[in-house]
Amino acid sequence: MRIEWRWKATALIAVLLFAAALCSGSIAVAQEEPAAEGEEEVSPLPPEPAFTLPTASEEAPVQEAEEEGFGSGAVEFFRQGGNFMWALLFCSLLGLAVILERLWTLQRAHVNTRKLMTSVLGALREEGVDAAKAICTKTRGPIAAILHSGLLRADKGPEAVEKAIESAGSIEMSFLERGLVVLSTISNVAPLLGFSGTVSGMIHAFQAIAAAEQVSAKLVATGISEALITTLSGLLIAIPVQAAHNYFVSRIDRFIIEMEESSVDLVDTLVDMEERKAARA
Repeated sequence: MRIEWRWKATALIAVLLFAAALCSGSIAVAQEEPAAEGEEEVSPLPPEPAFTLPTASEEAPVQEAEEEGFGSGAVEFFRQGGNFMWALLFCSLLGLAVILERLWTLQRAHVNTRKLMTSVLGALREEGVDAAKAICTKTRGPIAAILHSGLLRADKGPEAVEKAIESAGSIEMSFLERGLVVLSTISNVAPLLGFSGTVSGMIHAFQAIAAAEQVSAKLVATGISEALITTLSGLLIAIPVQAAHNYFVSRIDRFIIEMEESSVDLVDTLVDMEERKAARA
């Protein structure tokens, strides 16, 4: 239960990002709506008289500036993608929240394993189990946690220490792998949502062709653009999420190797100490 608050915070961040995207999209759409009929636009300054008519070369930059407004940017791109873009937006925000949470968690879990083992084993040989447990308590991360669990059973023999380390290792593994299922699901579902939007866009395009008496390229451009935009969006979401998933898996594998090596060193040290005590007795 010590890490449930992190996942509640992750879910809250995803919901807030999704709500912010909805609000920004609705505001942009509201800004693009024309004035209602019968309403006159009030200009703060009277229009200046036009003394000369602009030439064609002077009109071209003005038209290009109007066409390259905010509506033709990300919001317009999102609107042209159709309804499936909302599901893709949610997937992207959820994936981003999980990636940031995993980066923060794994960074905090990283420690200098060699330095930690040197300190723990040195304290264990010179000062005893209590000093080694104190060092593990002051150090964060899964490796210190499993070492501490093993030292708690040091008085019951090496076999008890190994069982305690295995149990603690399973718990720490579940902690490290938390969220990877979400990333794997997003990397698989996002392209499928994009392909679903592709099918939907093609259906709309053929419906427009069937309903029109004369077929033109402009008529079917909306459906085809919807199909291409959703496919591209799904792939753009899935590729970085899959890359982040593979990166986290590689880091967790390194953690596993370090935990196994540390547990073996601890058990060997405890066995040597018991053999020395038995030889002295």
